[in-house]
Amino acid sequence: MPIETFAALLVLTFAGCWTPGPNNAMLAASGVNFGLARTVPHINGVWLGFAGMVLAVGVLLGEAFQQSALLREGLRWGGAALLLWIAWQIATKGGLPSARGEPRPMTFVQAAAFQWINAKAWVMAIAVSAQFVSPEAPWLTATLVALAFALAGVTSSVGWAAAGQALRRFLSVPVRLKAFNIAMGALIALGVVAMVLDGPVAVP
Repeated sequence: MPIETFAALLVLTFAGCWTPGPNNAMLAASGVNFGLARTVPHINGVWLGFAGMVLAVGVLLGEAFQQSALLREGLRWGGAALLLWIAWQIATKGGLPSARGEPRPMTFVQAAAFQWINAKAWVMAIAVSAQFVSPEAPWLTATLVALAFALAGVTSSVGWAAAGQALRRFLSVPVRLKAFNIAMGALIALGVVAMVLDGPVAVP
C-alpha cells in the first residue's frame, strides 16, 4: 500500500473513530461514572474488538454481509434493541447492572462482542475495506486497514473516556451527574432512532 494511500486511510479512520457515536458516548459515560482506570477493559474491548472485526470483514466476511439481507436486518434490529437497553441503563443507573444489581463498567468481552452486532460498524468496515483492501494481497492490506483502525480506535477510546473522567469533579454533584447520564442515554437512543429511520442497512 503506497504511503499516500495509507495516509488517506488514517485520515478516514481517525475521523470515523473520533466523531460522536454510541461507543464514544458509552466510554465518556463510563469515564464519568467509574473513572479511567476501571474503564480500561471497556476501552480495550472497543478498539481491539473493532480492529479484529475489520480484519475479518476485509478478508472473509464482507461478501456474506453484502449478500445477506437477513443478516443485515438481524444486526440492525438486534443492535438497536441492545443499544436502547444500554441507553436506559446509563440514563437510570450510570452503567450496566452487576450480579448484585450495582452499576459497573462494560467488560472487555462485552465491549468487543458489541462491535459485532453494531450494524453501522459493519457498514463502515465494509466501506473502508472495499476501498483499501486489495484482492491481490487481501491479508496484507486488510491487516493494514485493521492497524489503522486500531491506532485511531485506541486514541479515540482513551480520549473519550479521559474526557469523561475530567468531568468527574464537576459532575460530583448528584443532580449534575444524573443530568449527564440522562443526556448520554438520550444521545445513544437518538442514534438508534436515526439508524432505524434510515431504513434497511445499505451496503457499498
